[in-house]
Amino acid sequence: MNFQDPEQVDLLAGEYVLGVLPLAQQAAFEQELLHNRALVVAVGYWRDRLLEMAPPPVPVEPVASLWQRIERSLPGRAGAPGRGWWNSLSFWRFSGALGVLASAVLVMKLFSAVPQEAGAPQFLAVLQAPATGTNWLVEVDDRVVRLRPLSPTAVAAGKSVQFWTKPVGAAGPTSLGLVRTDRPTEIALGKLPGMSPNQLFEVTLEPQGGSPLPRPSGPILAVGRAVRL
Repeated sequence: MNFQDPEQVDLLAGEYVLGVLPLAQQAAFEQELLHNRALVVAVGYWRDRLLEMAPPPVPVEPVASLWQRIERSLPGRAGAPGRGWWNSLSFWRFSGALGVLASAVLVMKLFSAVPQEAGAPQFLAVLQAPATGTNWLVEVDDRVVRLRPLSPTAVAAGKSVQFWTKPVGAAGPTSLGLVRTDRPTEIALGKLPGMSPNQLFEVTLEPQGGSPLPRPSGPILAVGRAVRL
């Protein structure tokens, strides 16, 4: 496993979240996850992406006989089993609370264990196409804005793809220049008009050479807002 290759990191994170990463590699992957911030970001992205794709949950009403069995098993009910600790409702409530607390501590430990190194992403935005889903990923660290295409985007002859941002409260968008659809693009952080949570990022299809206006003139290819990591 090559954790230095961004494409390999994204692929491994996807396999891990999907549950298809070979068992022989899982221990090494989870160990790397404790200190590799790029890997943490990739895993979070894949979890969010799969959550969006999952169908909404449908409530299922248990059959009446199941409720009756639960009623009979409760302490103090006729025919209920003995009141040992295994059948104690208080015990299971306490155990459940401990489980939730342990999960929260584990998550906090995972993220606090990741070093806040220079160059580590501080903001992340997932840009989604109106019809086809997620297409681009924006990472902002202490020196650059990095735009990564996540899936192929066909661009007709005579057209260009332009990258834009708009901070919350800004009068209008700011162009961050033309970008390629087949490779990541890095832009100096100083070119941004500012950076804050919920900041808008989008890519649009424009005439060759870019929009003739100080704002997008063509259709939006993908759009999303930044979150602080």
